[in-house]
Amino acid sequence: MSTPPCAVVVGSLHYDIVVDAPHRPAAGETVTGTAWRPVFGGKGGNQAAAVVAAGVPCRMVSAVGDDGFGTFLRDRLRAAGVDDRHVATLPGQGSGMSVAIMDAGGDYGAVIVSGTNAAIAPEALDRDALWQGATHLVLQNEIPEALNIAAARAARARGLSVVLNAAPARTLSETFAPLVDILVVNAGEAEALCGVAVGSLDGARAAAAALADRFAVAVVTAGGDGVAAAGAGLDGTRSEPGHKVRLVSTHGAGDCFIGTMVARLVEGHPLTEAIADANLTAARRVSSPR
Repeated sequence: MSTPPCAVVVGSLHYDIVVDAPHRPAAGETVTGTAWRPVFGGKGGNQAAAVVAAGVPCRMVSAVGDDGFGTFLRDRLRAAGVDDRHVATLPGQGSGMSVAIMDAGGDYGAVIVSGTNAAIAPEALDRDALWQGATHLVLQNEIPEALNIAAARAARARGLSVVLNAAPARTLSETFAPLVDILVVNAGEAEALCGVAVGSLDGARAAAAALADRFAVAVVTAGGDGVAAAGAGLDGTRSEPGHKVRLVSTHGAGDCFIGTMVARLVEGHPLTEAIADANLTAARRVSSPR
């Protein structure tokens, strides 16, 4: 029996503590919150789960500690249907975690602590079973760039396409950038990488065009305004307007977008169709209570 096409995610797992508050605190300010809850997180974990939710198998390379957070993360990863056989448990080390403050308008700010995400062993990338049937590799900036480079090289050697969600924003080395087939960034990350402000869909188009000078394909999300893409095979700059929905929470919307887009690409859909479906799925996400 042949192995069905799948995606591989190399990335982060975080135990997220989400706090609801009327607004995010200013420097030196204490704000009284209304509730808190633990949430499965990490851009890597969220994107892997989103790939599976979109109907495509996904394997993940990551690491957790031998603590309660690690148990929670592995249980939730398995419950989402993600293959966790390449997720290591590191004795004596703390799992990655974050604290996110969600304001009354549905926006949030977060602080992450990398923990075991900074200690993922590159040896996991050498296992043939990891790559069997895989067509796309998904990376983010919540793990060391050296590991991203090693993963991208391993994927390229096996004929996979490399998708990078360059979040959180950081400078990408001249070694890493040429290994990326599809770059996906939000407005703030796009501006950090190319200096183009993204305050509208027109701004997203301009940023995507600028980033396509450095990356094979660049996809720039602009929140409720929509998404733009430019680069190889797109015949100029393409865009999709946002869908009008009632905003409940933006938390996880970007990861939902990326996972859905990658799932459609694994299935063989053109990039424009993959982006359109991801745009719609992310809109549904932000309008749904968690």
